[in-house]
Amino acid sequence: MREGAAPERTWKDYLLLGLKGFIMGASDVIPGVSGGTMAFILGIYEELIDAIRSFNLKSFRLLASLRWESFRKAVAWPFLLAVGVGILTAIFSLARVLEWLLQNRPVLIWSFFFGLIVASMITVGRRVGQWRAASRWLGLGLGAAGTYILVGLVPVSTPQDPWFLFLSGAVAICAMILPGISGSFVLVLLGKYQHVLSAVNQRDLVTLGLVAAGALFGIAAFSRLLAWLFRRYHDLTVVVLTGLMLGSLRKVWPWKETLGYRNDPHGHIVPLLQVNILPRQWGVEETTAICLMILGFLVVLLLERMGDRSRGTA
Repeated sequence: MREGAAPERTWKDYLLLGLKGFIMGASDVIPGVSGGTMAFILGIYEELIDAIRSFNLKSFRLLASLRWESFRKAVAWPFLLAVGVGILTAIFSLARVLEWLLQNRPVLIWSFFFGLIVASMITVGRRVGQWRAASRWLGLGLGAAGTYILVGLVPVSTPQDPWFLFLSGAVAICAMILPGISGSFVLVLLGKYQHVLSAVNQRDLVTLGLVAAGALFGIAAFSRLLAWLFRRYHDLTVVVLTGLMLGSLRKVWPWKETLGYRNDPHGHIVPLLQVNILPRQWGVEETTAICLMILGFLVVLLLERMGDRSRGTA
């Protein structure tokens, strides 16, 4: 897509974009699930990267010189506004609910997202024109191995200083827009997930502002790299992103055995080290979990159809 260009849309199209942003935001709250995956499924991933990239030095010079009309035409602000409002609405409305589900019904919520990601791998993988080349399978394997190792890392204890909150936001946002790598899980690894989630629930604007500033810096730089990769190596990039999702299944497997615990910054005991296991017995929860996997799988197929329709009408 040409920088600064945007398809003509109606208010209904922007409502749909807001809904897609809401789905992305709901995914971003969960450690192990990527909002970038949802953007890919919904058919707005590459436009999202280009829209972010439209905020460059040229556009900021136009803004600084108060050339409003030129600035409005240079950036894809309607697209980002619609998606951004949806993301923020999901984060602030669902954070408390998802925090409770993760603590009290982890098997059920992980089952749903396991189904989401399995279907996501299939739908995203179908966008690769040619799978026969050895480089495609190598890229898939490297992407899967990298994420598999990453999600197996043990969270570390890190400082609460402003500079580290800024850095955490910058690193997490880069992961957040990559399908398969969860920005929330990166925050877990950095020891900042509970801190940021609590800041959302308690409306701690200082902490949220530092993380948001880091996120703006990180996404501005990283979106340019992704845009370049899509232009030069589109299919190989999609293959690697599919591998990232494959490797992330290690994190979202519902049944786990906890080998160690730690205290979070609020004094709560949370799992430190977990390994994936098979269910030791079969009951109502296990049956419900399988049903939720299937539901998650079907939801992705529905979202993909929505994405196909919006691409066809945009």
